[in-house]
Amino acid sequence: MTQTSVTEKLLQAIKAHVPFEGWSEDAFRAAAEDAGIDMAVARAACPRGAPDLAVAYHEAGDALMEARIEAADMSEMRFRDRIAAAVIWRLEAVEDRELVRRGMTHFALPQYAGEGTRLIWGTADRIWTALGDTSRDVNWYTKRATLSGVYASTVLYWLGDASEDMVATRAFLDRRIDDVMQIEKVKAGVRDNRVLSTLLAGPARLMEQIKAPGDHTRTGMPGRWSGPT
Repeated sequence: MTQTSVTEKLLQAIKAHVPFEGWSEDAFRAAAEDAGIDMAVARAACPRGAPDLAVAYHEAGDALMEARIEAADMSEMRFRDRIAAAVIWRLEAVEDRELVRRGMTHFALPQYAGEGTRLIWGTADRIWTALGDTSRDVNWYTKRATLSGVYASTVLYWLGDASEDMVATRAFLDRRIDDVMQIEKVKAGVRDNRVLSTLLAGPARLMEQIKAPGDHTRTGMPGRWSGPT
């Protein structure tokens, strides 16, 4: 078996144990036993055990969402509605909310908090990329940072939502997107105001030097500084 196939088998097997054991070592060992995979082989595929499977589970949900975005005809939708649809589709990719609830607990631990933040950022990045975002300046960051906040808060609300067809979650998401749109209106007002735009000309030029990550410029940091031209 390839490392990928081992991980996939372990991921399927661990789902029955996570609601009771969390993304824990006990759940990982039970998954390996259920899948008939030797522990040495399981550990080679997932050196950290369950934490690696928690990451794989999140990224698998992202992939399902991404496939729905690519297959959908969004040409008649407002852009804000495309964002909302993508977030809802990401939630619909979850077959058991308890897996996400346990994941939230897991990634709230200090040693995994950074990775949890990276996964949320990754979801936002995949949404923007799938929707055709072409920004390469500081907007690349602000779009993903804003959507990360919207997505994270929506997930927390959704975990407690018992409404039919996620009606309450959909309304909550719409309100969060409305909040973001208000911020964009304020930013546009600043740009259109001669006094404010003049005062902020210096910081604006500074921000223009920030570039999005490039395939050949990654240094372990999220983006790069191009320097003055």
